[in-house]
Amino acid sequence: METQVSADSIREAFSQAMSAMYQQEVPQYGTLMSLVTTVNQQVLHDDPSFEQRLRDADELARLGVERHGAIRVGTAAELAMLRQVFAIMGMYPVGYYDLSQAGVPVHSTAFRPIEASALRRNPFRLFTSLLRLELIDDAALREKAAAILAERDIFTPRCRALVALHQQQQGFNAAQATEFVQEALETFRWHQQTTVDSATYQALHQQHRLIADVVCFPGCHINHLTPRTLDIDRVQSLMPQHGITPKAIIEGPPRRNVPILLRQTSFKALDEPVHFRDSLSGTHTARFGEIEQRGIALTHKGRALYDRLLAQAGSGTDNQQHQQHLSAVFAAFPDDETSLRREKLAWFDYHLTEKGKAAFIAADSDPERLIEQGLLRATPIIYEDFLPVSAAGIFQSNLGGEQTARTQGQASRAAFEAALGTAVEDEIALYAAREKASLARCGLA
Repeated sequence: METQVSADSIREAFSQAMSAMYQQEVPQYGTLMSLVTTVNQQVLHDDPSFEQRLRDADELARLGVERHGAIRVGTAAELAMLRQVFAIMGMYPVGYYDLSQAGVPVHSTAFRPIEASALRRNPFRLFTSLLRLELIDDAALREKAAAILAERDIFTPRCRALVALHQQQQGFNAAQATEFVQEALETFRWHQQTTVDSATYQALHQQHRLIADVVCFPGCHINHLTPRTLDIDRVQSLMPQHGITPKAIIEGPPRRNVPILLRQTSFKALDEPVHFRDSLSGTHTARFGEIEQRGIALTHKGRALYDRLLAQAGSGTDNQQHQQHLSAVFAAFPDDETSLRREKLAWFDYHLTEKGKAAFIAADSDPERLIEQGLLRATPIIYEDFLPVSAAGIFQSNLGGEQTARTQGQASRAAFEAALGTAVEDEIALYAAREKASLARCGLA
């Protein structure tokens, strides 16, 4: 029997192919990648101890390949099929995000690896949103959008056949894996030709430009790919020198000694030429560039404190003033690893030191005491997910700043999971299980 290709290898090949395709489609993405690489190298050069910590935590190798992308689909059938496609790559739905509370008519999940080993190999994520047609106010237009979506198939026939083959034989050989990556990639390719006439496009665009983006094209084109930086403030300040205009505000928490959760910035979406079925031409604005800086994952207690402080801080229009204000408000959030551990605000991976491996450690030992004695080492668990407010903020800032709240946050997780065909994983439960497993490996209860 031929050797099967691992899900990690398929995901790695797909993420590389996706990145190459997007760089061809959006040249500024290549500029952004170069800038992020330069900044990351400078950060590591300036702080050798930080570089060693990343290396010890097995985080350094993944930094250069780390990406997240974002796509939007129009129907439950499309979402359910994507779940099967991503499962072949070892990516599973984690978290439920209701973006309707910010006036964006979608709800979402993040397909990503779950196991720590898979995340170290390649932590590729795809933030995947499902259009909520019920949020289209005009009933006739709503029915027309549903009919348009029903006529398309965003997957190639061969992609569908390969998914069925994978399910039948429980894996791919090398040739099948290579073909699958190329066929799956077609789902996410940009198409200048729409599937509708100009009048239909304008009607849907008037409801919400994201509705037009989902409904009017033959596929669920990738709308951004996001590299991870170690210093998002430096990238933000350098973007204009590289011909890139950043969004006004860095989304998320302020700069800290111990970064938490996720910070994001981006450049404004491109105006791209499109051709309508009635032979008219126009432009479509949807795809943009984004950068992220990831920090430590927070517990429920930590998230509650974060949410309270973020709400208290509000938002501004000038990034420098906004960050100063955020920093002042977030002074109430402990900013050292010891406090974060002791106050149960964040999640950690525990490992015995060489000294600890040689010592007798009772199962009921206090981890903090063992750390003080040099027997145990605690490493922050990187946050692998997204922030609903950040996600919505990025959407809004790059799609014209529309702030109309259409549902006042009427989440529908049950409907989303029914469309998906499975329940989404609880991200905080995954972090908790990872910390617990690391303690168990150290012989601690």
